[in-house]
Amino acid sequence: QVQLVESGGGLVQSGGSLRLSCEVSGFTLDRYAIGWSRQAPGKEREGVSCIDSSDGGTYYADSVKGRFTISRDNAKNTVYLQMNSLSSEDTGVYYCGRDPEGQCATLATMTYAMDYWGFGTLVTVSS
Repeated sequence: QVQLVESGGGLVQSGGSLRLSCEVSGFTLDRYAIGWSRQAPGKEREGVSCIDSSDGGTYYADSVKGRFTISRDNAKNTVYLQMNSLSSEDTGVYYCGRDPEGQCATLATMTYAMDYWGFGTLVTVSS
């Protein structure tokens, strides 16, 4: 049974940092690209970042580039999203998803490309 479980969300002050984790089970992590998306209150879900399976290529939305870092530890079946210099604009529920391909789809199409998603973890940034 394929599962993705996010953790690490919480309440943080503006300028602070959080590290999200996406622990997977039921499949071999190193064969799949994994992405993070988020949904802010009253807004559509958007792709934030993605990491390829093999060469570890990484991709970021312009809004998080330079502040967020995605990484993976295949031995631990976990993908991470390190988030620095957080602002209120980063508030939302963050989801990790599995791309059935080894290479990431474009961030704009991530919501439709992923075949499995976790239930999300809430990040709240206070100003």
